[in-house]
Amino acid sequence: MLKKTAILFYSLLMFATAFAQHENVENQHGKPVTETPELSGKEERTKEVKEFVDHHILDAHDVALMVKDGHHIGFPLPVIIYDEGFHFFMSNTEGVDGHEFIHGSPVESNGKFYILHHEKIYRTDSKGTITLDKDHHPTEKRVLDLSITKSVLVIFLVAVLMIVLFGGMARSYKKSLVPSGAAKFLEPIIIFIRDDIAIPNIGHKYKRFMGYLLTVFFFILFLNVLGLMPFGINVTGNIAITFFLAIMTYLITTFSGSKDYWKHIFWMPGVPVPMKFIMMPIELLGTLTKPFALMIRLFANMTAGHIVVMTLIGSIYIFENWIAGVAFPFLTFVIYLLEVLVAFLQAYIFTMLSALFIGMAVEEHEHEHAHH
Repeated sequence: MLKKTAILFYSLLMFATAFAQHENVENQHGKPVTETPELSGKEERTKEVKEFVDHHILDAHDVALMVKDGHHIGFPLPVIIYDEGFHFFMSNTEGVDGHEFIHGSPVESNGKFYILHHEKIYRTDSKGTITLDKDHHPTEKRVLDLSITKSVLVIFLVAVLMIVLFGGMARSYKKSLVPSGAAKFLEPIIIFIRDDIAIPNIGHKYKRFMGYLLTVFFFILFLNVLGLMPFGINVTGNIAITFFLAIMTYLITTFSGSKDYWKHIFWMPGVPVPMKFIMMPIELLGTLTKPFALMIRLFANMTAGHIVVMTLIGSIYIFENWIAGVAFPFLTFVIYLLEVLVAFLQAYIFTMLSALFIGMAVEEHEHEHAHH
């Protein structure tokens, strides 16, 4: 339901913007005019909200804390690119035209010029020329971007937080088994993951995988919660992040698979030989669809929630009347509470399904061995 609502709201924004840009381009005889009409106040606000939502859900080379007079106020991040050698500079470096790199100005580095176009870095000329093909994709060379973007920065912060938090818990348990400090709140969650996720889905081999399950649960949870904070960053709404997490589950499942697991994939027992050849590619494909489902579920749910919340907030600015001033803040509050629930729920679902897939891989089919 949340994803459908997000798609509806975002589609309305895109339609309103497109309509605002193209309406009245024909005169009363239906002939196109040469001048682009100016946008009305409401249409201009709709366009601004759409651009704001687009900017929020995407990664960026700087951290914007607020927007004032059309300018993002925040702090820059290091830009690291590889193009016949490494190039280093800050994202607020002044370009050849006097503007900053993050605002689309070409920057010179070691005799080469680079420009930021839709958060992707391309090699260009001193004028910052960007040539688009028929599909509106830049034809300039795209370089290898290893920059510390806002998503990478938050991932580093969460990693440090987890190391400090759980490292402190480990040291406290060496002194006393009675939980203290943060352990009072985290220990019940850890026990829940062990008793209600790991043991039921993996069985007696659960201890081997507890480290991964705890890591992925708290990693996703902290990222989701931080994304809901003021000036939050939508890290788990980045498909590259969810792809990596899904790949980790896939690799652990694949390399932990027992003989019975692979036997059921490549040569399913109890099935006629012709059916074995038919079932083999289907079962093999199933090993890929499982992590794909993990990736899409986390990405879609978190992105949808952010789009809905930001669009509702932007709708107050678009309509500028007392009805919008009352209705949209209330709806935003309700959706925000739902997002808090989703933040915990998605961490739980990803961890539970990972444990389920791992359990299916390490399971020993003792009943079949006994039968033979």
